[in-house]
Amino acid sequence: MSDLTSLTIADAREGLRKKSFSARELTEAHIKAVEKARALNCFVTETPEIALKGAEEADKRIAAGSARALEGIPLGIKDLFCTKGVLTTAGSHILDGFQPPYESTVTRNLFDAGVVMLGKLNMDEFAMGSSNETSYHKPVINPWRRKGSNTPLVPGGSSGGSAASVAGRLVLGATGTDTGGSIRQPAAVTGIVGIKPTYGRCSRWGIVAFASSLDQAGPMARTVRDCAILMKTMASHDPMDSTSVDLPVPDYEAAMTGDIKGLKVGIPKEYRIDGMPPEIEELWQKGIQWLKDAGATMVDVSLPHTKYALPAYYIVAPAEASSNLARYDGVRFGLRVPGKDIISMYENTRAAGFGREVQRRVLIGTYVLSAGYYDAYYLKAQKLRTLIARDFEDAYKKCDVLLTPATPGPAFGIAEKTDDPIAMYLNDVFTVTVNLAGLPGISVPAGLNREGLPLGLQLIGKAFDEATLFRVGEVLEKAAGPLPRPTPWWEV
Repeated sequence: MSDLTSLTIADAREGLRKKSFSARELTEAHIKAVEKARALNCFVTETPEIALKGAEEADKRIAAGSARALEGIPLGIKDLFCTKGVLTTAGSHILDGFQPPYESTVTRNLFDAGVVMLGKLNMDEFAMGSSNETSYHKPVINPWRRKGSNTPLVPGGSSGGSAASVAGRLVLGATGTDTGGSIRQPAAVTGIVGIKPTYGRCSRWGIVAFASSLDQAGPMARTVRDCAILMKTMASHDPMDSTSVDLPVPDYEAAMTGDIKGLKVGIPKEYRIDGMPPEIEELWQKGIQWLKDAGATMVDVSLPHTKYALPAYYIVAPAEASSNLARYDGVRFGLRVPGKDIISMYENTRAAGFGREVQRRVLIGTYVLSAGYYDAYYLKAQKLRTLIARDFEDAYKKCDVLLTPATPGPAFGIAEKTDDPIAMYLNDVFTVTVNLAGLPGISVPAGLNREGLPLGLQLIGKAFDEATLFRVGEVLEKAAGPLPRPTPWWEV
Protein backbone atom coordinates (compact mmCIF):
# COMPACT_ATOMS: atom_id res chain seq x y z
CA MET A 1 0.00 0.00 0.00
CA SER A 2 1.40 3.42 -0.95
CA ASP A 3 1.82 6.23 1.59
CA LEU A 4 -1.78 7.19 2.33
CA THR A 5 -0.85 10.78 3.16
CA SER A 6 0.50 11.30 -0.38
CA LEU A 7 -2.79 10.49 -2.07
CA THR A 8 -4.89 13.10 -3.78
CA ILE A 9 -8.52 13.45 -2.71
CA ALA A 10 -9.55 11.91 -6.03
CA ASP A 11 -7.25 8.91 -5.44
CA ALA A 12 -8.34 8.52 -1.82
CA ARG A 13 -11.99 8.63 -2.87
CA GLU A 14 -11.36 5.87 -5.42
CA GLY A 15 -9.33 3.78 -2.98
CA LEU A 16 -12.07 3.94 -0.37
CA ARG A 17 -14.70 2.97 -2.93
CA LYS A 18 -12.62 -0.03 -4.04
CA LYS A 19 -11.89 -0.86 -0.36
CA SER A 20 -8.15 -0.80 -1.04
CA PHE A 21 -7.89 0.68 2.47
CA SER A 22 -10.37 1.71 5.12
CA ALA A 23 -11.37 5.21 6.19
CA ARG A 24 -9.92 4.38 9.60
CA GLU A 25 -6.54 3.48 8.07
CA LEU A 26 -6.58 6.67 6.02
CA THR A 27 -7.50 8.77 9.04
CA GLU A 28 -4.94 7.11 11.34
CA ALA A 29 -2.18 7.79 8.80
CA HIS A 30 -3.05 11.48 8.81
CA ILE A 31 -3.38 11.67 12.59
CA LYS A 32 0.17 10.27 12.86
CA ALA A 33 1.38 12.80 10.27
CA VAL A 34 -0.18 15.63 12.30
CA GLU A 35 1.49 14.39 15.48
CA LYS A 36 4.90 14.20 13.78
CA ALA A 37 4.57 17.70 12.30
CA ARG A 38 3.85 19.82 15.38
CA ALA A 39 7.01 21.78 14.59
CA LEU A 40 5.05 23.35 11.71
CA ASN A 41 2.42 24.65 14.19
CA CYS A 42 -0.38 24.13 11.66
CA PHE A 43 -3.08 23.22 14.17
CA VAL A 44 -4.68 25.25 16.93
CA THR A 45 -6.78 22.26 18.00
CA GLU A 46 -6.27 18.61 17.02
CA THR A 47 -9.40 16.44 17.08
CA PRO A 48 -8.24 12.82 16.66
CA GLU A 49 -11.18 11.39 18.61
CA ILE A 50 -13.69 13.19 16.40
CA ALA A 51 -11.74 12.08 13.31
CA LEU A 52 -11.67 8.40 14.31
CA LYS A 53 -15.36 8.43 15.16
CA GLY A 54 -16.10 9.95 11.75
CA ALA A 55 -13.88 7.36 10.05
CA GLU A 56 -15.71 4.49 11.73
CA GLU A 57 -19.04 5.91 10.58
CA ALA A 58 -17.60 6.28 7.06
CA ASP A 59 -16.47 2.64 6.99
CA LYS A 60 -19.96 1.50 8.00
CA ARG A 61 -21.54 3.55 5.22
CA ILE A 62 -19.02 2.30 2.64
CA ALA A 63 -19.67 -1.30 3.71
CA ALA A 64 -23.42 -0.72 3.42
CA GLY A 65 -23.07 0.80 -0.05
CA SER A 66 -24.39 4.19 1.09
CA ALA A 67 -21.19 6.23 0.85
CA ARG A 68 -21.61 9.98 0.41
CA ALA A 69 -19.64 12.26 -1.95
CA LEU A 70 -16.64 12.79 0.38
CA GLU A 71 -17.03 9.75 2.63
CA GLY A 72 -14.00 9.23 4.85
CA ILE A 73 -11.88 12.07 3.40
CA PRO A 74 -9.74 13.66 6.17
CA LEU A 75 -9.59 17.46 6.02
CA GLY A 76 -8.39 20.34 8.17
CA ILE A 77 -10.72 23.25 8.97
CA LYS A 78 -9.45 26.82 9.21
CA ASP A 79 -10.06 28.14 12.72
CA LEU A 80 -12.30 30.89 11.29
CA PHE A 81 -15.13 28.39 10.68
CA CYS A 82 -17.41 27.81 13.65
CA THR A 83 -17.51 24.11 14.50
CA LYS A 84 -20.17 23.02 16.97
CA GLY A 85 -18.68 22.15 20.35
CA VAL A 86 -15.08 22.49 19.11
CA LEU A 87 -12.83 25.40 20.14
CA THR A 88 -12.94 28.20 17.54
CA THR A 89 -10.54 31.11 18.16
CA ALA A 90 -10.02 32.85 14.78
CA GLY A 91 -6.36 32.90 15.81
CA SER A 92 -7.13 35.40 18.59
CA HIS A 93 -6.70 35.50 22.37
CA ILE A 94 -10.04 37.28 22.68
CA LEU A 95 -11.91 34.10 21.66
CA ASP A 96 -10.15 31.86 24.16
CA GLY A 97 -12.48 29.09 25.25
CA PHE A 98 -15.20 29.81 22.67
CA GLN A 99 -16.98 26.62 21.63
CA PRO A 100 -19.75 27.53 19.16
CA PRO A 101 -23.21 26.06 19.78
CA TYR A 102 -23.74 25.89 16.00
CA GLU A 103 -21.99 24.74 12.81
CA SER A 104 -20.98 26.97 9.90
CA THR A 105 -22.84 26.21 6.68
CA VAL A 106 -19.66 25.30 4.78
CA THR A 107 -18.44 22.83 7.39
CA ARG A 108 -21.96 21.41 7.75
CA ASN A 109 -22.01 20.81 3.98
CA LEU A 110 -18.66 19.00 4.22
CA PHE A 111 -19.57 16.88 7.23
CA ASP A 112 -22.91 15.97 5.67
CA ALA A 113 -20.91 14.70 2.67
CA GLY A 114 -18.81 12.42 4.91
CA VAL A 115 -15.69 14.52 5.58
CA VAL A 116 -13.57 13.58 8.59
CA MET A 117 -12.25 16.57 10.58
CA LEU A 118 -8.64 16.26 11.79
CA GLY A 119 -8.72 19.59 13.64
CA LYS A 120 -8.78 23.38 13.47
CA LEU A 121 -6.00 25.08 11.53
CA ASN A 122 -3.87 28.03 12.63
CA MET A 123 -4.31 31.40 10.90
CA ASP A 124 -3.56 35.09 11.13
CA GLU A 125 -5.63 36.68 13.88
CA PHE A 126 -9.14 37.37 12.53
CA ALA A 127 -7.65 36.67 9.06
CA MET A 128 -5.67 39.92 9.21
CA GLY A 129 -2.27 39.21 7.75
CA SER A 130 -0.30 37.89 4.79
CA SER A 131 2.21 35.65 6.57
CA ASN A 132 0.47 33.86 9.47
CA GLU A 133 2.66 35.76 11.92
CA THR A 134 -0.18 37.64 13.64
CA SER A 135 -1.73 34.50 15.18
CA TYR A 136 -2.01 34.45 18.96
CA HIS A 137 -1.02 30.79 18.67
CA LYS A 138 2.41 31.68 17.18
CA PRO A 139 3.43 31.54 13.50
CA VAL A 140 2.88 28.59 11.19
CA ILE A 141 6.09 27.41 9.51
CA ASN A 142 6.20 26.72 5.76
CA PRO A 143 7.20 23.11 4.99
CA TRP A 144 9.48 24.44 2.23
CA ARG A 145 13.03 25.67 2.83
CA ARG A 146 15.42 27.59 0.59
CA LYS A 147 18.19 25.48 -0.94
CA GLY A 148 21.03 25.16 1.52
CA SER A 149 19.24 27.13 4.23
CA ASN A 150 17.47 26.28 7.47
CA THR A 151 15.79 29.69 7.76
CA PRO A 152 12.14 29.15 8.71
CA LEU A 153 9.81 30.65 6.10
CA VAL A 154 6.27 31.98 6.32
CA PRO A 155 3.46 29.97 4.66
CA GLY A 156 1.57 33.08 3.56
CA GLY A 157 -1.66 34.20 5.17
CA SER A 158 -4.17 34.33 6.49
CA SER A 159 -4.89 30.67 5.60
CA GLY A 160 -1.30 29.71 6.39
CA GLY A 161 -2.17 26.72 8.56
CA SER A 162 -4.43 25.40 5.81
CA ALA A 163 -1.73 25.83 3.15
CA ALA A 164 1.13 24.36 5.22
CA SER A 165 -0.92 21.36 6.35
CA VAL A 166 -1.86 20.51 2.75
CA ALA A 167 1.69 21.03 1.44
CA GLY A 168 3.15 19.04 4.35
CA ARG A 169 0.82 16.06 3.69
CA LEU A 170 -0.91 16.36 7.07
CA VAL A 171 -4.38 16.64 5.49
CA LEU A 172 -5.78 15.77 2.06
CA GLY A 173 -7.34 19.23 1.76
CA ALA A 174 -8.46 22.17 3.86
CA THR A 175 -10.92 25.00 4.04
CA GLY A 176 -9.67 28.55 3.71
CA THR A 177 -11.10 32.05 3.51
CA ASP A 178 -10.04 34.83 1.18
CA THR A 179 -10.64 38.52 1.95
CA GLY A 180 -7.80 40.02 -0.07
CA GLY A 181 -5.86 36.97 -1.23
CA SER A 182 -5.78 34.78 1.87
CA ILE A 183 -6.39 31.55 -0.05
CA ARG A 184 -4.47 32.27 -3.25
CA GLN A 185 -1.35 33.87 -1.75
CA PRO A 186 -0.55 31.09 0.78
CA ALA A 187 -1.41 28.48 -1.85
CA ALA A 188 1.14 30.03 -4.21
CA VAL A 189 4.02 30.17 -1.69
CA THR A 190 3.45 26.60 -0.44
CA GLY A 191 3.04 24.98 -3.86
CA ILE A 192 -0.63 23.96 -3.66
CA VAL A 193 -3.90 24.95 -5.36
CA GLY A 194 -6.38 27.37 -3.82
CA ILE A 195 -9.51 28.97 -5.23
CA LYS A 196 -11.40 32.02 -4.03
CA PRO A 197 -14.93 31.57 -5.41
CA THR A 198 -17.22 34.36 -6.59
CA TYR A 199 -18.61 36.40 -3.70
CA GLY A 200 -21.86 34.72 -2.68
CA ARG A 201 -21.00 31.26 -4.06
CA CYS A 202 -20.17 29.81 -0.61
CA SER A 203 -22.15 30.80 2.47
CA ARG A 204 -20.47 33.07 5.00
CA TRP A 205 -22.84 31.98 7.77
CA GLY A 206 -20.88 30.71 10.77
CA ILE A 207 -17.57 32.13 9.54
CA VAL A 208 -16.04 34.67 11.93
CA ALA A 209 -16.29 37.93 9.99
CA PHE A 210 -13.36 40.15 9.00
CA ALA A 211 -14.72 42.30 6.16
CA SER A 212 -18.21 41.14 5.26
CA SER A 213 -18.33 42.47 1.67
CA LEU A 214 -14.99 40.82 0.82
CA ASP A 215 -14.79 37.53 2.78
CA GLN A 216 -15.34 34.31 0.86
CA ALA A 217 -14.69 30.66 1.78
CA GLY A 218 -12.92 28.31 -0.61
CA PRO A 219 -11.02 25.01 -0.83
CA MET A 220 -7.27 24.37 -0.71
CA ALA A 221 -5.76 21.10 -1.95
CA ARG A 222 -2.79 19.68 -3.83
CA THR A 223 -4.45 19.50 -7.25
CA VAL A 224 -6.96 21.49 -9.28
CA ARG A 225 -9.23 18.43 -9.47
CA ASP A 226 -9.22 18.07 -5.69
CA CYS A 227 -10.28 21.70 -5.30
CA ALA A 228 -13.09 21.11 -7.81
CA ILE A 229 -14.26 18.09 -5.81
CA LEU A 230 -14.32 20.07 -2.54
CA MET A 231 -15.90 23.13 -4.11
CA LYS A 232 -18.88 21.14 -5.37
CA THR A 233 -19.77 20.32 -1.76
CA MET A 234 -18.75 23.58 -0.07
CA ALA A 235 -20.82 25.80 -2.39
CA SER A 236 -24.55 26.16 -1.78
CA HIS A 237 -27.34 28.65 -1.48
CA ASP A 238 -28.00 29.50 2.17
CA PRO A 239 -31.07 31.42 3.40
CA MET A 240 -29.09 32.18 6.57
CA ASP A 241 -26.70 34.36 4.53
CA SER A 242 -28.34 37.32 2.78
CA THR A 243 -25.37 37.58 0.37
CA SER A 244 -25.60 33.92 -0.67
CA VAL A 245 -26.61 33.61 -4.32
CA ASP A 246 -29.38 31.23 -5.33
CA LEU A 247 -27.77 29.65 -8.37
CA PRO A 248 -27.26 25.96 -9.15
CA VAL A 249 -23.81 24.60 -8.27
CA PRO A 250 -22.21 23.03 -11.37
CA ASP A 251 -20.33 19.74 -11.40
CA TYR A 252 -16.91 21.39 -11.47
CA GLU A 253 -15.05 18.11 -11.88
CA ALA A 254 -17.05 17.23 -15.01
CA ALA A 255 -16.19 20.66 -16.46
CA MET A 256 -12.48 19.79 -16.50
CA THR A 257 -12.32 18.55 -20.09
CA GLY A 258 -8.73 19.61 -20.76
CA ASP A 259 -9.87 21.44 -23.90
CA ILE A 260 -9.17 25.19 -24.03
CA LYS A 261 -8.85 25.56 -27.79
CA GLY A 262 -10.18 28.96 -28.87
CA LEU A 263 -10.30 30.30 -25.32
CA LYS A 264 -9.26 33.96 -25.04
CA VAL A 265 -6.89 34.71 -22.19
CA GLY A 266 -6.43 38.34 -21.13
CA ILE A 267 -3.01 39.62 -20.05
CA PRO A 268 -3.45 42.83 -17.99
CA LYS A 269 -0.53 45.20 -18.54
CA GLU A 270 -1.02 46.86 -15.13
CA TYR A 271 0.15 43.69 -13.37
CA ARG A 272 3.70 44.39 -14.53
CA ILE A 273 4.54 46.40 -11.44
CA ASP A 274 7.74 48.32 -10.64
CA GLY A 275 10.33 46.21 -8.89
CA MET A 276 8.72 42.89 -9.80
CA PRO A 277 11.41 40.16 -9.62
CA PRO A 278 12.54 38.86 -13.04
CA GLU A 279 11.60 35.30 -12.01
CA ILE A 280 7.94 36.35 -11.64
CA GLU A 281 7.92 37.84 -15.15
CA GLU A 282 9.63 34.70 -16.49
CA LEU A 283 7.01 32.50 -14.83
CA TRP A 284 4.22 34.63 -16.28
CA GLN A 285 5.69 34.27 -19.78
CA LYS A 286 5.91 30.51 -19.30
CA GLY A 287 2.25 30.42 -18.33
CA ILE A 288 1.33 32.41 -21.43
CA GLN A 289 3.25 29.98 -23.61
CA TRP A 290 1.69 26.92 -21.94
CA LEU A 291 -1.81 28.20 -22.64
CA LYS A 292 -0.87 29.14 -26.22
CA ASP A 293 0.47 25.62 -26.77
CA ALA A 294 -2.88 24.26 -25.55
CA GLY A 295 -4.75 26.28 -28.17
CA ALA A 296 -5.71 29.44 -26.27
CA THR A 297 -5.36 32.94 -27.71
CA MET A 298 -3.67 35.73 -25.75
CA VAL A 299 -5.33 39.16 -25.64
CA ASP A 300 -3.78 42.31 -24.15
CA VAL A 301 -6.22 44.03 -21.78
CA SER A 302 -6.12 47.00 -19.47
CA LEU A 303 -7.33 47.32 -15.88
CA PRO A 304 -6.49 51.01 -15.42
CA HIS A 305 -7.62 51.36 -11.80
CA THR A 306 -5.46 48.48 -10.54
CA LYS A 307 -2.95 50.88 -8.97
CA TYR A 308 -5.66 52.14 -6.62
CA ALA A 309 -6.79 48.68 -5.52
CA LEU A 310 -4.42 48.19 -2.59
CA PRO A 311 -5.10 51.57 -0.94
CA ALA A 312 -8.86 51.16 -1.56
CA TYR A 313 -8.75 47.68 -0.01
CA TYR A 314 -6.90 48.92 3.07
CA ILE A 315 -9.65 51.46 3.64
CA VAL A 316 -12.68 49.26 2.99
CA ALA A 317 -11.44 46.14 4.81
CA PRO A 318 -10.38 47.88 8.08
CA ALA A 319 -13.60 49.93 8.05
CA GLU A 320 -15.70 46.77 7.94
CA ALA A 321 -13.41 45.07 10.47
CA SER A 322 -13.80 47.90 12.98
CA SER A 323 -17.55 47.37 12.85
CA ASN A 324 -17.45 43.55 12.92
CA LEU A 325 -14.98 43.38 15.81
CA ALA A 326 -17.04 45.69 18.03
CA ARG A 327 -18.91 42.58 19.26
CA TYR A 328 -15.81 41.28 21.12
CA ASP A 329 -16.15 43.06 24.45
CA GLY A 330 -15.73 40.41 27.15
CA VAL A 331 -19.44 40.32 27.98
CA ARG A 332 -20.94 37.39 26.06
CA PHE A 333 -18.14 34.98 25.09
CA GLY A 334 -14.39 34.49 25.02
CA LEU A 335 -11.84 36.38 27.08
CA ARG A 336 -12.89 38.72 29.91
CA VAL A 337 -10.39 40.95 31.74
CA PRO A 338 -12.10 42.55 34.77
CA GLY A 339 -12.08 46.31 35.40
CA LYS A 340 -13.47 48.74 37.92
CA ASP A 341 -16.55 49.29 35.75
CA ILE A 342 -17.98 48.01 32.46
CA ILE A 343 -16.09 50.55 30.32
CA SER A 344 -12.74 49.62 31.83
CA MET A 345 -13.66 45.94 31.41
CA TYR A 346 -14.25 46.58 27.69
CA GLU A 347 -10.94 48.42 27.42
CA ASN A 348 -8.92 45.85 29.37
CA THR A 349 -10.43 42.91 27.45
CA ARG A 350 -9.83 44.42 24.02
CA ALA A 351 -6.32 45.61 24.91
CA ALA A 352 -5.34 42.15 26.11
CA GLY A 353 -7.38 40.17 23.60
CA PHE A 354 -6.47 41.83 20.29
CA GLY A 355 -2.99 41.63 18.79
CA ARG A 356 -1.10 44.58 17.31
CA GLU A 357 -2.18 44.07 13.70
CA VAL A 358 -5.85 43.75 14.63
CA GLN A 359 -5.62 46.86 16.80
CA ARG A 360 -3.93 48.74 13.94
CA ARG A 361 -6.68 47.83 11.47
CA VAL A 362 -9.50 48.60 13.91
CA LEU A 363 -7.98 52.04 14.52
CA ILE A 364 -7.58 52.67 10.78
CA GLY A 365 -11.14 51.53 10.16
CA THR A 366 -12.58 53.66 12.93
CA TYR A 367 -10.64 56.67 11.63
CA VAL A 368 -11.84 56.39 8.01
CA LEU A 369 -15.45 56.03 9.18
CA SER A 370 -15.31 58.96 11.58
CA ALA A 371 -17.01 62.32 11.04
CA GLY A 372 -15.03 64.47 8.64
CA TYR A 373 -13.12 61.58 7.11
CA TYR A 374 -15.90 59.30 5.83
CA ASP A 375 -16.25 61.25 2.56
CA ALA A 376 -12.52 61.81 2.18
CA TYR A 377 -11.56 58.16 2.53
CA TYR A 378 -14.30 55.54 2.79
CA LEU A 379 -16.65 57.00 0.19
CA LYS A 380 -13.80 57.49 -2.30
CA ALA A 381 -12.62 53.93 -1.73
CA GLN A 382 -16.12 52.63 -2.49
CA LYS A 383 -16.23 54.65 -5.69
CA LEU A 384 -12.86 53.21 -6.71
CA ARG A 385 -14.19 49.76 -5.99
CA THR A 386 -16.96 50.34 -8.51
CA LEU A 387 -14.42 51.50 -11.10
CA ILE A 388 -12.23 48.43 -10.49
CA ALA A 389 -15.24 46.15 -11.04
CA ARG A 390 -16.05 48.07 -14.23
CA ASP A 391 -12.48 47.53 -15.47
CA PHE A 392 -13.01 43.78 -15.24
CA GLU A 393 -16.36 44.00 -17.02
CA ASP A 394 -14.69 45.85 -19.90
CA ALA A 395 -11.81 43.36 -20.03
CA TYR A 396 -14.19 40.40 -20.24
CA LYS A 397 -15.71 41.86 -23.40
CA LYS A 398 -12.42 40.82 -25.04
CA CYS A 399 -11.50 37.63 -23.18
CA ASP A 400 -12.81 34.69 -21.16
CA VAL A 401 -10.28 34.59 -18.33
CA LEU A 402 -7.25 36.57 -17.10
CA LEU A 403 -3.76 35.20 -16.38
CA THR A 404 -1.54 37.02 -13.84
CA PRO A 405 1.13 36.24 -11.25
CA ALA A 406 -0.29 35.13 -7.89
CA THR A 407 2.31 36.80 -5.66
CA PRO A 408 5.13 39.34 -6.10
CA GLY A 409 7.67 36.80 -4.84
CA PRO A 410 8.25 33.50 -3.00
CA ALA A 411 7.89 32.84 0.73
CA PHE A 412 10.07 35.05 2.91
CA GLY A 413 11.64 34.42 6.30
CA ILE A 414 9.78 34.58 9.59
CA ALA A 415 10.08 38.11 11.06
CA GLU A 416 11.67 39.53 7.88
CA LYS A 417 8.81 41.98 7.26
CA THR A 418 6.91 42.21 10.55
CA ASP A 419 8.29 45.69 11.29
CA ASP A 420 7.10 47.07 7.95
CA PRO A 421 3.30 46.81 7.57
CA ILE A 422 3.38 48.42 4.10
CA ALA A 423 5.82 45.80 2.77
CA MET A 424 3.57 43.13 4.24
CA TYR A 425 0.45 44.61 2.63
CA LEU A 426 2.16 44.60 -0.79
CA ASN A 427 2.08 40.78 -0.76
CA ASP A 428 -1.58 41.07 -1.79
CA VAL A 429 -0.97 43.41 -4.73
CA PHE A 430 -2.06 40.82 -7.34
CA THR A 431 -5.03 39.45 -5.41
CA VAL A 432 -7.05 42.28 -3.79
CA THR A 433 -8.62 43.45 -7.05
CA VAL A 434 -10.46 40.13 -7.31
CA ASN A 435 -12.07 40.58 -3.90
CA LEU A 436 -12.99 44.20 -4.53
CA ALA A 437 -14.77 43.11 -7.72
CA GLY A 438 -16.30 39.98 -6.15
CA LEU A 439 -14.82 37.69 -8.84
CA PRO A 440 -13.38 34.15 -8.64
CA GLY A 441 -9.64 33.56 -8.74
CA ILE A 442 -7.46 30.46 -8.52
CA SER A 443 -3.76 30.02 -7.78
CA VAL A 444 -2.02 27.10 -9.48
CA PRO A 445 1.56 25.99 -8.68
CA ALA A 446 3.73 26.70 -11.70
CA GLY A 447 7.26 25.76 -10.66
CA LEU A 448 10.15 26.48 -8.31
CA ASN A 449 12.38 29.54 -8.22
CA ARG A 450 16.17 29.47 -8.16
CA GLU A 451 16.14 28.91 -4.41
CA GLY A 452 13.85 25.91 -4.76
CA LEU A 453 10.71 27.65 -3.49
CA PRO A 454 7.24 27.35 -5.06
CA LEU A 455 5.70 30.07 -7.22
CA GLY A 456 2.13 30.26 -8.50
CA LEU A 457 0.13 31.70 -11.36
CA GLN A 458 -3.33 33.19 -10.91
CA LEU A 459 -6.36 32.85 -13.15
CA ILE A 460 -9.21 35.34 -12.69
CA GLY A 461 -12.63 34.45 -14.05
CA LYS A 462 -16.01 35.96 -14.74
CA ALA A 463 -18.55 35.99 -11.92
CA PHE A 464 -19.83 32.47 -11.14
CA ASP A 465 -17.68 30.96 -13.88
CA GLU A 466 -15.46 28.89 -11.59
CA ALA A 467 -15.90 25.98 -14.02
CA THR A 468 -13.70 27.75 -16.59
CA LEU A 469 -11.05 28.44 -13.92
CA PHE A 470 -10.90 24.74 -13.06
CA ARG A 471 -10.69 23.80 -16.75
CA VAL A 472 -7.89 26.25 -17.54
CA GLY A 473 -6.20 25.65 -14.18
CA GLU A 474 -5.82 21.95 -14.88
CA VAL A 475 -4.20 22.72 -18.25
CA LEU A 476 -1.68 25.01 -16.50
CA GLU A 477 -1.09 22.39 -13.82
CA LYS A 478 -0.33 19.65 -16.34
CA ALA A 479 1.96 21.91 -18.38
CA ALA A 480 3.93 22.98 -15.31
CA GLY A 481 4.24 19.40 -14.05
CA PRO A 482 4.03 18.21 -10.45
CA LEU A 483 6.18 19.85 -7.80
CA PRO A 484 8.46 17.67 -5.70
CA ARG A 485 7.35 16.97 -2.15
CA PRO A 486 9.04 19.28 0.39
CA THR A 487 11.70 17.41 2.39
CA PRO A 488 10.07 16.57 5.75
CA TRP A 489 12.71 18.28 7.90
CA TRP A 490 10.08 18.73 10.63
CA GLU A 491 10.00 14.98 11.30
CA VAL A 492 13.72 14.80 12.17
